[in-house]
Amino acid sequence: MRTKFTAILAAALLCLTPLAFSQDLTHDVDKAAKDTAHATDKAAKDTGHATKVAAKDTTKGTEKAADKTGHATKTAAKDTAKGTEKAADKTADAVK
Repeated sequence: MRTKFTAILAAALLCLTPLAFSQDLTHDVDKAAKDTAHATDKAAKDTGHATKVAAKDTTKGTEKAADKTGHATKTAAKDTAKGTEKAADKTADAVK
Protein backbone atom coordinates (compact mmCIF):
# COMPACT_ATOMS: atom_id res chain seq x y z
CA MET A 1 0.00 0.00 0.00
CA ARG A 2 2.83 2.33 0.90
CA THR A 3 4.57 1.72 -2.44
CA LYS A 4 1.37 2.41 -4.30
CA PHE A 5 0.89 5.68 -2.41
CA THR A 6 4.50 6.69 -3.12
CA ALA A 7 4.06 5.92 -6.82
CA ILE A 8 0.86 7.99 -6.99
CA LEU A 9 2.56 10.85 -5.13
CA ALA A 10 5.57 10.71 -7.46
CA ALA A 11 3.31 10.68 -10.54
CA ALA A 12 1.34 13.63 -9.20
CA LEU A 13 4.55 15.51 -8.49
CA LEU A 14 5.84 14.83 -12.00
CA CYS A 15 2.55 16.05 -13.48
CA LEU A 16 2.51 19.25 -11.43
CA THR A 17 6.12 20.24 -12.17
CA PRO A 18 5.47 21.30 -15.81
CA LEU A 19 2.40 23.19 -14.64
CA ALA A 20 4.50 25.16 -12.15
CA PHE A 21 7.13 25.90 -14.78
CA SER A 22 4.51 26.99 -17.31
CA GLN A 23 2.98 29.40 -14.78
CA ASP A 24 6.43 30.86 -14.12
CA LEU A 25 7.03 31.19 -17.85
CA THR A 26 3.65 32.86 -18.28
CA HIS A 27 4.56 35.34 -15.56
CA ASP A 28 7.91 36.09 -17.26
CA VAL A 29 6.26 36.62 -20.64
CA ASP A 30 3.63 38.88 -19.07
CA LYS A 31 6.35 40.92 -17.33
CA ALA A 32 8.34 41.22 -20.55
CA ALA A 33 5.23 42.38 -22.41
CA LYS A 34 4.54 45.04 -19.78
CA ASP A 35 8.17 46.21 -19.88
CA THR A 36 8.04 46.43 -23.66
CA ALA A 37 4.78 48.37 -23.54
CA HIS A 38 6.27 50.78 -20.99
CA ALA A 39 9.39 51.31 -23.12
CA THR A 40 7.26 51.86 -26.24
CA ASP A 41 5.05 54.35 -24.41
CA LYS A 42 8.09 56.26 -23.12
CA ALA A 43 9.67 56.34 -26.59
CA ALA A 44 6.42 57.60 -28.09
CA LYS A 45 6.18 60.37 -25.49
CA ASP A 46 9.82 61.37 -26.07
CA THR A 47 9.25 61.43 -29.82
CA GLY A 48 6.10 63.50 -29.38
CA HIS A 49 7.97 65.97 -27.18
CA ALA A 50 10.81 66.28 -29.69
CA THR A 51 8.29 66.87 -32.48
CA LYS A 52 6.55 69.54 -30.43
CA VAL A 53 9.85 71.32 -29.70
CA ALA A 54 10.87 71.15 -33.36
CA ALA A 55 7.50 72.56 -34.42
CA LYS A 56 7.84 75.45 -31.95
CA ASP A 57 11.37 76.20 -33.16
CA THR A 58 10.23 76.10 -36.78
CA THR A 59 7.33 78.43 -36.01
CA LYS A 60 9.64 80.84 -34.21
CA GLY A 61 12.09 80.79 -37.14
CA THR A 62 9.29 81.34 -39.63
CA GLU A 63 7.97 84.30 -37.64
CA LYS A 64 11.43 85.86 -37.48
CA ALA A 65 11.95 85.37 -41.20
CA ALA A 66 8.54 86.91 -41.94
CA ASP A 67 9.34 89.91 -39.72
CA LYS A 68 12.71 90.42 -41.41
CA THR A 69 11.15 90.07 -44.86
CA GLY A 70 8.45 92.57 -43.93
CA HIS A 71 11.06 95.01 -42.65
CA ALA A 72 13.18 94.63 -45.81
CA THR A 73 10.11 95.17 -47.99
CA LYS A 74 9.18 98.29 -46.03
CA THR A 75 12.73 99.67 -46.33
CA ALA A 76 12.84 98.91 -50.06
CA ALA A 77 9.49 100.63 -50.55
CA LYS A 78 10.73 103.74 -48.72
CA ASP A 79 13.94 103.79 -50.76
CA THR A 80 11.96 103.35 -53.99
CA ALA A 81 9.63 106.18 -53.01
CA LYS A 82 12.58 108.47 -52.28
CA GLY A 83 14.22 107.56 -55.58
CA THR A 84 10.98 108.15 -57.48
CA GLU A 85 10.50 111.48 -55.75
CA LYS A 86 14.04 112.59 -56.64
CA ALA A 87 13.57 111.49 -60.24
CA ALA A 88 10.30 113.38 -60.43
CA ASP A 89 11.94 116.51 -59.04
CA LYS A 90 14.80 116.26 -61.56
CA THR A 91 12.34 115.70 -64.39
CA ALA A 92 10.34 118.71 -63.27
CA ASP A 93 13.49 120.82 -63.11
CA ALA A 94 14.54 119.64 -66.58
CA VAL A 95 11.12 120.45 -68.04
CA LYS A 96 11.16 124.03 -66.70
